[in-house]
Amino acid sequence: MADRSGRIRTLRYIMRCLRATIEYDGTDFSGFQYQLGQRSVQADIEEALRKLTKQNVRVNGAGRTDAGVHALGQVISFKADTRIPIDRMAAALNSVLPTDITATAAEEVDDRFHARFSAKSRAYVYVILNRPLPSAVFRRYTYNWQYPLDIPAMQAGANLLLGLHDFAAWANSTHEVRTTVRDVLRCRVKPVKGFVLVQIEANAFLKGMVRNVVGTLMEVGGGKRRPEDILAITQSRNRANAGPAAPARGLCLVRVRY
Repeated sequence: MADRSGRIRTLRYIMRCLRATIEYDGTDFSGFQYQLGQRSVQADIEEALRKLTKQNVRVNGAGRTDAGVHALGQVISFKADTRIPIDRMAAALNSVLPTDITATAAEEVDDRFHARFSAKSRAYVYVILNRPLPSAVFRRYTYNWQYPLDIPAMQAGANLLLGLHDFAAWANSTHEVRTTVRDVLRCRVKPVKGFVLVQIEANAFLKGMVRNVVGTLMEVGGGKRRPEDILAITQSRNRANAGPAAPARGLCLVRVRY
């Protein structure tokens, strides 16, 4: 572009670092992370950003949720050259996102911010519908368990997960991580009007860790295991000693702390 003197004036593009809070219904996704030939949350968000900014934008997520897992508080970060005002960014994203993904907030952050590596902790909630008959309304977001659960026994087992431990026994796979040591900050089993919530927060999680913990705590609640078995499983570092994973549909990433 030339100014009035005829000299060429170069347009300066400024790359902005942005952070957004995202919620999604994970039912129809292969997970958060991009997977070739499958629908993923990351790929859909990147496609939406391409439409919005006319650029190929790479998105980083705080939690790499598995297939079928939902989110109310997933956090993403990305860099893009865009003049969209930050107070309009979430609405602009929603105008190009599919209906099962929604941006609920957005802000501009320091360029050193990374949704995954800057996170201090992640919090998940697993929702069990604890009644004899299933629900048409909650079927996509809960696991219907028709038998009674001993909540105090489940909580006693959950307490043994607190603190810094090697959680290799609770992981489906460990080959992508440098260490299997994690710090569990909170693990609470809470009955709420026919539902049982398992709330767990840690600095980070291993692949499949939350669902494996929940499935095993349900065995404790059903009388198949003792609460103290939870500690023995952790100390064994052997996945075969833990129970089956609870189904993905009951799990939701609710919050990421920075």
